Amino acid sequence: MDPLASFLQQLAAACADDSFARLTLSSPNDPDADVQRIVARLVEIQGARCLSFTLREAKRDTTHNVALDEVPAFVGRELARFRAAMLATTAADWQLQLGDGGDKLIRHKPSQKAKPARAHDESKKTYLGADAMPWLQALDLVDQQGRTKPKLADKKAQLDRYVEILAHLAQDCGWTAGQDQPALRLVDVGCGKGHLTFAAWHLVANVLRRPVEAIGVEARPELVEQANARAAAVGAPGLRFVAGDIGTAPLPAVDALVALHACNTATDHAIRRGIEARAKLVVVAPCCHQEVRPQLGTPAPLGPVLRHGFMAERMAEWVTDGLRALVLEWAGYKTKVVEFVSSEHTGKNVMIAGVRDDAPRSEAQRAEARARIDAFKAYFGIGAQALDPLLQQGAPR
Repeated sequence: MDPLASFLQQLAAACADDSFARLTLSSPNDPDADVQRIVARLVEIQGARCLSFTLREAKRDTTHNVALDEVPAFVGRELARFRAAMLATTAADWQLQLGDGGDKLIRHKPSQKAKPARAHDESKKTYLGADAMPWLQALDLVDQQGRTKPKLADKKAQLDRYVEILAHLAQDCGWTAGQDQPALRLVDVGCGKGHLTFAAWHLVANVLRRPVEAIGVEARPELVEQANARAAAVGAPGLRFVAGDIGTAPLPAVDALVALHACNTATDHAIRRGIEARAKLVVVAPCCHQEVRPQLGTPAPLGPVLRHGFMAERMAEWVTDGLRALVLEWAGYKTKVVEFVSSEHTGKNVMIAGVRDDAPRSEAQRAEARARIDAFKAYFGIGAQALDPLLQQGAPR
């Protein structure tokens, strides 16, 4: 029996004897094809079992539920578009490779020995429940039934991920729930229409259930007016928006300073303001990286790679964000650099988060942190960077 027919036979058997774990089709024949990947799971819907196939596209996912007796034919047709497939069962994993060099079917030890849950609706913790619907509707992200509007699915995914990350960072900061806790003051600079400001306010007010003052700072007065009108319309006590610039807006004492998708050195100004304000939490998600790119050297052995403009552009982003993380650490923050949202939703998907460590540091530790920054800049030929004035002031104590 040829490898493809054997693979489909193993698939049918796994569905029949309930040993199916997961199925993945990957490596499309056309690199520019709309569907780049297909994943499937065995589910039960209204008492009948089927395979639920999710077709992954750049901007959306589509789902097809296929009856078990129709699965081999469906997968056989779909495999005409792909060069690889992996069937995981509780007994063995089956790897199918299709190509000009001949088709191959390889058996591996099972990567999963326990059967997955067969429930159709997998429960996933979300922080944007019923309490979030009024402001999500006011921002036109969901309809009156609470369903995400298709054209805004990426923005909604960004909000979900942001609140999830912020909830974990709140734990790192030691911020516990309860109305008896002191109010938290959050400042979101360069907040635009205020989507993420609403989300941060929601986390503290409706998830942690504690007093909050959330301030969105935006340079465009018309957006400030619109955001304040929405906050008033949905009843969001403690949430307000003010006009101002990231670098110069007067800031009160703050517990958290956030700047997401601030362009170029605006991210550095936000980091500086957060450090100077001794915010417990500083969170930035940089946008464009223009300052370091013209200065970027070609240290050995990176020269042959960085002669490619695309690679130099990516390296400039990596160097810029790496330097920002080092400066936060120099200033006494425990720093994380994480993926904000999946790259399938946006290319601007790096988040830098710092939680201030209140433990005292020695002069030797401060000097060591500064030396790391200087060595990093020297290696990449960086002569000037927007956070230099902060470094010249000396590490905050």
